[in-house]
Amino acid sequence: MTVGRRLIPYWLLLPGAVWLILFFVVPMYFMGELALRSGTFETGFVFDWQFSNFPDSLSGNEEQIVRSFWYAGLATVLALLISYPLAYAIALQSGRWKLLLLFAVIAPFFTTYLIRTIAWKTILADASPIVDVLQFLQVVPGDGRVLATSGAVIAGLTYNFLPFMILPIYASIERLDLRLVEAAKDLYSSSTQAFLRVTLPLTAPGIVAGVLLTFIPAFGDYVNPYILGGTNQ
Repeated sequence: MTVGRRLIPYWLLLPGAVWLILFFVVPMYFMGELALRSGTFETGFVFDWQFSNFPDSLSGNEEQIVRSFWYAGLATVLALLISYPLAYAIALQSGRWKLLLLFAVIAPFFTTYLIRTIAWKTILADASPIVDVLQFLQVVPGDGRVLATSGAVIAGLTYNFLPFMILPIYASIERLDLRLVEAAKDLYSSSTQAFLRVTLPLTAPGIVAGVLLTFIPAFGDYVNPYILGGTNQ
């Protein structure tokens, strides 16, 4: 193999590496440098490795941080429970409807994030038919409400970040070699055992990617709590 052919992978990586350096590494450096400064608006700020800024910034916000973890964690779990069966059905059972179902998954991205969240505010309003059904099923009290509650925020987070969970899992399932599942069943595994010992481990990378892509933005989201939550969310 010539030197030129050995360098081809590095040349292919170069555009992405330059992009990451310019628009991720460099901004992160300046943010870190600013975070480690000390001073006041009157005297100015000086870089002096002021690591105490970090615990100071978290002081007094423990309740909000714990609540953010709680909301993001619940939304991620709900998204996973919804996404895995759906991605499995789309990848292996949908047949000629596969492209249409995939389009349905990504269709919400054609509407801005803010508009989708405002739509949920309408869906969960007190006069909404959805709330009437929930009250009839006694999921919420007859005189209760859904909007401006923790449940509304978690529902909004789950809905808005659901495609980020579905697509990586779908990609993992679609690449699954079904001959391995058939071999497991030929060796007297039940469908449940074959799923737990073959399908689930082989699709675990998609699950991990989906969990990260869902939890991280959900943890830092403020649009859903602001629009769907109340003063305690």
